[in-house]
Amino acid sequence: MELGNLAKLALDRSINALENQNVDLALQVIDEDAKINALEEEINENATWLIAKEQPLASDLRKIIAIMKVTTDIERIGDLAVNIAKSVIRIGEREFVEPLNKIPHMASITQKMIDNILFAFNEEDIYKARDVANMDDEVDKMYGRLVEELMGLMTKNPEYIAQIIQLSFVCRYLERVADHTTNISEAIIYLVKGKRYDLNS
Repeated sequence: MELGNLAKLALDRSINALENQNVDLALQVIDEDAKINALEEEINENATWLIAKEQPLASDLRKIIAIMKVTTDIERIGDLAVNIAKSVIRIGEREFVEPLNKIPHMASITQKMIDNILFAFNEEDIYKARDVANMDDEVDKMYGRLVEELMGLMTKNPEYIAQIIQLSFVCRYLERVADHTTNISEAIIYLVKGKRYDLNS
């Protein structure tokens, strides 16, 4: 849960940095990624130690495996927040080609997905996990529409091509965040049911 909250904070800050073109905040996101990486490594080391030393029974082993998978997906969300922060730095302080309303809206959905999936994991709630996976469809549709709109802006505003490319990257990173939360949904269902489901298709 601590790791999840750190990744969520990193994403929140990276989006805030984008909206306000705050390069200092973006740099902070990049600097603090080391905390996420260190905590992921600590969790996985502990999980590996438990498997090797305690020889857990089937249900406990399943939980440890699920935790290792969830930990990896959360760390990737932190990496994607860093990627957004890097795009913020590349965009700099030049005015946006158009208002950013739609990208922050897409981000708010992915942020809600993270909140909900951390709750689902803590409570081992497969119904909440499935609800989160269903939200991924909305993010995918938004991603498709946004990239199409950005490509249209590129032809009309060639002087903004570099910025538009970075904004399209941000959209892609947010879409990947949603994918990782869906992966966590699958891990929760595996933990509770002992069966694997592909919710990303």
